[in-house]
Amino acid sequence: MHTVMHTADKPPLASTLQLPPGNWATVLDCLCEHFAHIDRSQWRNRIERGLVLDAAGAPIDAGTPFRIGQIIRYFREIDNEPVIPFAETILYMDEHLLVADKPHFLPVTPRGRYVQQTLLHRLIEKTGNPQLAPLHRIDRGTAGLVMFSMSAQYRSHYHALFSQHRITKHYQALAAPLLHLTFPLLHRSRMISGEPFFRMQEVSGEANSETHIDVLERNEHHWRYALTPITGKKHQLRVHMASLGAPIIGDDFYPEVQPRAEDFSQPLKLLAASLEFVDPVSGEQRRFESRMTI
Repeated sequence: MHTVMHTADKPPLASTLQLPPGNWATVLDCLCEHFAHIDRSQWRNRIERGLVLDAAGAPIDAGTPFRIGQIIRYFREIDNEPVIPFAETILYMDEHLLVADKPHFLPVTPRGRYVQQTLLHRLIEKTGNPQLAPLHRIDRGTAGLVMFSMSAQYRSHYHALFSQHRITKHYQALAAPLLHLTFPLLHRSRMISGEPFFRMQEVSGEANSETHIDVLERNEHHWRYALTPITGKKHQLRVHMASLGAPIIGDDFYPEVQPRAEDFSQPLKLLAASLEFVDPVSGEQRRFESRMTI
């Protein structure tokens, strides 16, 4: 007999697993082997508290039989999750769309050691809407605008803005002066996955990434750049600026990985500053601007 956790007490974000082929007797046996880094007693404890569900949302028990392909939903728990001491702001919300200003260091969605300290989790708590879903991503180190769908009904309409390149995204970045270049310029290159696995790199070959770059402000030690990505490769703006010889201030991935403890006083000086598009549901022209500064 297990005690089911009340919905109000349950973390609102569940992960989904389709059980792989195997010869386990129970779902518990499968979970223990699939997630070998999590002790069996921890899985038992989660099951007893109603934190492991079947596809219909009903709690399983320790004896639930294993079946290949079965869908299991489980709620992740992380001991001593780091607290991100910066607040997000909701800039706009209607029945279809939410636009938030994300601070530096806050992930958009759960990953790694962050579950509750994510923009998605915080916004679900603020709005009471578990159907919220991000329409795009920005790096954890980047501050600025992130759009969310409020429900599944029109989600595909808003996703199409990004997949069909019908939305214009403007960024700002602080980096060293590039005195030898003439602006505005268009930087095009071929980007592929690099080493370590979390980095990208430029290689020879047909370009698959493109960024329009201009200068907004020139100071002695750094310039404020306007960056407009035409394509949306992972880390594209960071890679392109480093390739030109002006890594974005605070970037610890490019041009080389700089292993160091996280320092909240030294953010990546990159801001998702504005978004422009025609709303696919209302037909209105939309423009949103970040209130964050770098």
